Amino acid sequence: MAEALTNAAKHSGSDRASVQLARAAAGLTVTVSDEGHGGADETTGSGLLGMRRRVAALDGTVRLMSPTGGPTVIEAGLPWGW
Repeated sequence: MAEALTNAAKHSGSDRASVQLARAAAGLTVTVSDEGHGGADETTGSGLLGMRRRVAALDGTVRLMSPTGGPTVIEAGLPWGW
């Protein structure tokens, strides 16, 4: 999720981001959000796509919500047992 923070710092236009960790029945949920202009696209560049691949290698999931105008929220779900 460091990649999500790096993307927020480089591309969001926001001066702040937040990280939340939550224990869920199935595993750990990590959420990174910023108050930037949104429009994150994982089809351009390698950062978000690379993050999705690394999480998938742990049998996890990634949700990207980044409408134009913001905010951007990236949520990774990591199962217990890795």
